[in-house]
Amino acid sequence: MRKILVVGLGLIGGSLAMALQGFEDFEVVGAVRSQATHDKARSKGAADRLTFHPADELPGADVVILCQDPAGIIDFLHEHRDRFKPGCLIWDVCGVKTAVMEAAKCLPETVDFIGCHPMAGKEVSGIDNAEAGLFRNTHFIVTPGPRATKEHLDLLRRMADWCKFGDVIETTPERHDEMIAYTSQLMHVIAVSVCDNDELFSCKGFEGGSFRDCTRVAALDPAMWTQLFTFNAPALAKVVGTLENRMRQYREAIEAGDQDALRAMLAQASDRKKQINLERARGDDVRPKF
Repeated sequence: MRKILVVGLGLIGGSLAMALQGFEDFEVVGAVRSQATHDKARSKGAADRLTFHPADELPGADVVILCQDPAGIIDFLHEHRDRFKPGCLIWDVCGVKTAVMEAAKCLPETVDFIGCHPMAGKEVSGIDNAEAGLFRNTHFIVTPGPRATKEHLDLLRRMADWCKFGDVIETTPERHDEMIAYTSQLMHVIAVSVCDNDELFSCKGFEGGSFRDCTRVAALDPAMWTQLFTFNAPALAKVVGTLENRMRQYREAIEAGDQDALRAMLAQASDRKKQINLERARGDDVRPKF
C-alpha cells in the first residue's frame, strides 16, 4: 500500500485523516505528539495507524499532509527536508500561504510541495471535534509551487473529491493571503475587538442575534491566531487600515448628525449585501474568483 502521513491530528488534521481513510490504495498514518491526542484519535478511529515519530515515517510516505500551526509547519519543513521520499507530494492546510510557500523553497527538487487551504472549520478545535464530514461542500484552495506536477495536482483533486469538498480552486499565494485577510482574518479582528470591552459583561442578556453572529469567532486560540495575523501582516494591516478609515467616516457622520452622508453610506453597503444575497438565492456561481 501507498502511505499518506498526516502530521498533526487537531480539528483539521484529524478530520482529514478520518475523511481520507479508504482512499484508493493508501494507508493513512496519523502523527501525534501527546498521549492524550493519541488515545482520543485511537478511540475515534481517526487513522489506520498512529505514531509519535513522524520522521520515521517520512522515507516511506507518498503523501505528507502538514496540519500544524504555521510556525510548526515551517519548522518541520526545515528540520526534515532531507527525509522526504523522492517523488512524494507534500501539502499543508495553513491559513496563510505566502510565508509557507517561501519556507518550502528549502526542500530538494526531488519532492513536490503544493500549498493548500481547506476552507472549513469550527469555533472549537482539537481532535475531540474532528469529523470526516467537515469538508463537505466547502472550498479547497490550492496554490501550486513552480515544480508542481500535473500528476500531483490530479492526485490532490482526487483526494479533495474523496473528502467531499465542493470544489478545488487554484490561485497564487499572494492573492490567497489578500482575500483571506479580508474575508476571515479581519472578521476575527472585529470579533475580538468587540469582546475586548467591559460592556461585554455588563450587557449580558441584551445580546441580539447580530451581536452573537459578530462575536461568534472571538473564542479563538490566541497562540494560533497570533501566528496567522503575524505571518500575513502586510495584507491584514492593509484591510484593517481600510476598515479604520471607514469606521472614522461613520463616526464623523454620526457626531455631526449628517443624516445625508450616513444614509448614503448605509444604502451603499446595504445594496452590496443585497446583491450578494440575490446572487446566492439565484444559485449563481459563488466560488471564489481570484
